[in-house]
Amino acid sequence: MPFLNRRRFVSVIGRKSTVPDGIWIKCPGCKQAVYRNEVEQNLHVCPTCQHHYRISARRRIELIADEDSFEETHTSIETVDPLEFTVGNMTYQQKVEKAKSTHEIKEALVTGRCAIEGNPAVIAAMDPFFMGGSMGSAVGEKFCRAARDAIHHRTPLVAFAASGGARMQEGILSLMQMAKTADAVRELNEAHVPYISVLTDPTTGGVYASFASLGDVILAEPKALIGFAGPRLIEGALKVTLPEGFQSAEYQLSNGFVDQIVPRSQLRPTVGKLIRYLLES
Repeated sequence: MPFLNRRRFVSVIGRKSTVPDGIWIKCPGCKQAVYRNEVEQNLHVCPTCQHHYRISARRRIELIADEDSFEETHTSIETVDPLEFTVGNMTYQQKVEKAKSTHEIKEALVTGRCAIEGNPAVIAAMDPFFMGGSMGSAVGEKFCRAARDAIHHRTPLVAFAASGGARMQEGILSLMQMAKTADAVRELNEAHVPYISVLTDPTTGGVYASFASLGDVILAEPKALIGFAGPRLIEGALKVTLPEGFQSAEYQLSNGFVDQIVPRSQLRPTVGKLIRYLLES
């Protein structure tokens, strides 16, 4: 490999985030140096080892929805600070405002209507960079409204989960969203409206324990982290040694919790095909 200028080389070992700035990056999957532009042009997937980088909700929608078909909904729903939560000198509301300005979205979930390979759908995409994709009251409410939109328009709901779990700054109000979103899925089932859930890296905590794991069809991206509690917590609580690859998408598939693992390049045609099958059944 040719000499790399240290100023133009970025290591991302230990953090599977979006592709950082720099001509070269070090892939956390294969530990090889790859061109940043090649990764971006390859749908934010390493061309060497197929490691799937985390992507924003906006980018997710760009990749899955037909061109110019996305219409965002429920943009007026924003987080408030009911518990007046403060850590150090920063209030919860200040932290939310900082996340808004950094990521140019109002919450960790973006919802809207779109077409996927010509099929109408309601989409709900989580953003893992907005406060770790955590679910608070606003995220729960937006998901429930997206489910009601799907019922009203008789179009499938497609949700992309990417979350570190419940948002601790809202306490029990955040945990209540698990029951609330699960009930929204029940309404979809009773209305016979298809619901496709796509689990991306990471899908953990209260999001996985509620709407993310309740799809009629559950897809996952390769090697995504999927599970409720962390491995160390489970091992400490149950006094057991967990198997190799525990909580990976592949392990979940082998144990029946995921229906299919789909590479990012195949997600759009796969979801489009599923929508057609589910609407015809």
